Amino acid sequence: MAGNKKGRRRRFGAIRQLPSGRYQVRYPGPDGLLRPADQTFPTHADAAIWLSVVEADMVRGVWFDPDAGRVALGYYAERWIAERPGLSARTITLYSGLLRLHVEPSPGRYDLVDLTPARIRAWRKGLLDGGLGEVTVAKCYRFLRAVLNTAVDDELIRRNPCRIKGAGAEVSPERPVANPAQVQALVAAMPERWQALVLLAVSSSLRWGELMALTQADVDLRAGTVRVLRSLSDDKGRMALGPPKSAAGKRSVAIPDPVVPVLRDHLRRFSEKGSAGRVFVGAKGATLRRTNFQAMWRRGVEQAGLPATFRFHDLRHTGNTWAADSGANLRELMERMGHSSTRAALIYLHASRSGDRRIADGIGRQMAAGEAG
Repeated sequence: MAGNKKGRRRRFGAIRQLPSGRYQVRYPGPDGLLRPADQTFPTHADAAIWLSVVEADMVRGVWFDPDAGRVALGYYAERWIAERPGLSARTITLYSGLLRLHVEPSPGRYDLVDLTPARIRAWRKGLLDGGLGEVTVAKCYRFLRAVLNTAVDDELIRRNPCRIKGAGAEVSPERPVANPAQVQALVAAMPERWQALVLLAVSSSLRWGELMALTQADVDLRAGTVRVLRSLSDDKGRMALGPPKSAAGKRSVAIPDPVVPVLRDHLRRFSEKGSAGRVFVGAKGATLRRTNFQAMWRRGVEQAGLPATFRFHDLRHTGNTWAADSGANLRELMERMGHSSTRAALIYLHASRSGDRRIADGIGRQMAAGEAG
């Protein structure tokens, strides 16, 4: 009978009625092990249909093992970080911090298969409501989405539950841009040993780690260029020399003529000697660290009349803005910045109004010539 609690004999799987009146299903997986369905069914017919679908999936080779995803997200994410190729020490530290502080306390305790879009939404809202900055929340979401994309590839879950449109986009506050007079004032306010560092940072758009990794062999004063071949990272006090941030980071950057004599004087007075000598080192030959540089930097920023929030990285932002204003096209900006994608370069092109003004002026000249003809 349909209600026989001992179940019916079937060619594939078995159905039995529970004391509650609902029906439970068990079926053999490709490995021969019996598995229960992840739900019960109100009628015998519903249970039979479900079994038929599972059997068809196995025949077509698209069956999904629901037990494969019985892995805690926190554990899986730790493995994901450890096994991810090419991550810099700084990125590993960032991901590990996001996982420990913002992912493991909530979704990290769930198994992968138990993560749902609703749980992801609630987790993200909790971070925002708890006062975590929008930029950090976006980093957390992108990290979690990347981890779960790999879980999909590993066939641990069918679909990534991170489906919030725009949640991974960072809307950072607009960074300040210094004008040439402010940069000169900042250079003058810095100790002599670090004046060339500030000038080169703004005029070449190099990152801090790229500047710290420069050697005498990387500087060609005759051609007025610097080569970026490596970057120095500081991971909680551990200095590591490695490749630039991206493949496009290896590049040669032209420097303006007014910077060349300042850099020549710096190489003679302050840099380590020899082709392998580092361009920027402390007075006793130590590697300059951001933490040691901050006190000098803050004094210089204050004396130059720049906003207190002006960071060293804003010199790169300033240089990129100047490059866009000077008429650099998209490809030129990407190469100068060391970016392989167009996203960042397009931001500077969109922000620049000088190019738009030149276009308007050119159209105006053509219109004037037409009227004169």
